[in-house]
Amino acid sequence: MSSIRGARLFRALSVAALGLAAVAQSQAQSLALDKFGHTLPENIQWASFSAFPQDVKLSIVVGDPRKPGPFVVRVRVAADAKIMPHKHPEDRIYTVMAGVFYIGLGETFDPDKLRAYPPGTVLVLPGGTPHFHWAKSGEYTTQVSAIGPLGLEYINKSDDPRNK
Repeated sequence: MSSIRGARLFRALSVAALGLAAVAQSQAQSLALDKFGHTLPENIQWASFSAFPQDVKLSIVVGDPRKPGPFVVRVRVAADAKIMPHKHPEDRIYTVMAGVFYIGLGETFDPDKLRAYPPGTVLVLPGGTPHFHWAKSGEYTTQVSAIGPLGLEYINKSDDPRNK
């Protein structure tokens, strides 16, 4: 075999090996994602959540918020719905997906403390921070990323829908 043909064969085999390595890496990443879970937009299912008022819905996007580990949920709040002052033990990252997200900090519901955030906004809320929400200008959807388990404690126990 000539050295030119040998060099071409070596180059072809090298390119093929790199291609196979890329495919294997892609498959390994895909398998890792499949083990954790994924949700396509058309498969998102909204449901009531006992800790929220009836006009607030939750969808589990990735993970299991009841267990230790990362999770992603979406929360859809109907126009004019309020979520009274509460706190979560876990740090949370909110991403506003649609509508205007109104959030206020404090242990009492005070409309003057509400701040409005448009779609695309990302907010970080440290665990244990008392806060409240109001869909003041219409329905909104947020995506919440955190490390579980999820917790929700109302400041005033009488505001908790689970107590009604």
